[in-house]
Amino acid sequence: MKIGIVDTTFARVDMAKYAILELQELNPKTVIERITVPGFKNTPWAAKLLLTERECDAVMVFGWIGKSITDKITYAVASMGLILVQLETGKPIIDVTVHEDEAETEEELYKIAIDRSKKHARNLILMLKNELTKWAGKGLRQGKPDVGPILEDLGDKYIEW
Repeated sequence: MKIGIVDTTFARVDMAKYAILELQELNPKTVIERITVPGFKNTPWAAKLLLTERECDAVMVFGWIGKSITDKITYAVASMGLILVQLETGKPIIDVTVHEDEAETEEELYKIAIDRSKKHARNLILMLKNELTKWAGKGLRQGKPDVGPILEDLGDKYIEW
C-alpha cells in the first residue's frame, strides 16, 4: 500500500507526523510519499502529483484553515479542487483539516489536530482494505469524541413512525 501525504507550512501542528505513525502501526508495509506545500490552495496540485506520477493508492491532505472569511473561501475552493482530482484519478483523497474557529484554546486545537489525524489514517487503511462498512452509522467523529448511533441496531424489526 502506497499512501501520499500532503501537508502545509501554514499549519500550526505537524499533523502528518501523527498520521504517518498511525498508518505504519496499522499497516507496517505502508510506503509513504510526502509533499509539503505552502498553503491549502497548493494541495490539489500535490495530491494529483502523488496519485498520478508517484502512483499512490490514496492521499491524505492535512490542512489548517484560519478564522477569516478569506481563509474559509480558500478552503472551499481548494476543497473543490481536491474533489475534482479524486474524480479525475478515481482514487481517494482524505481531507484532514482543522479550522481555527472550531476550538477556543490552542491546547484544544492541538488535541483536535492529533485526534483527527490518527482517526483519518485509521479510516483510510480500513477503507482501502474494504473494512470500513462495519463502522457505518456509528456516530464516529474525527477530532472530537464519538457521539454514537441514534438507535441501537434493531436487526430485522420494523419500526413504525
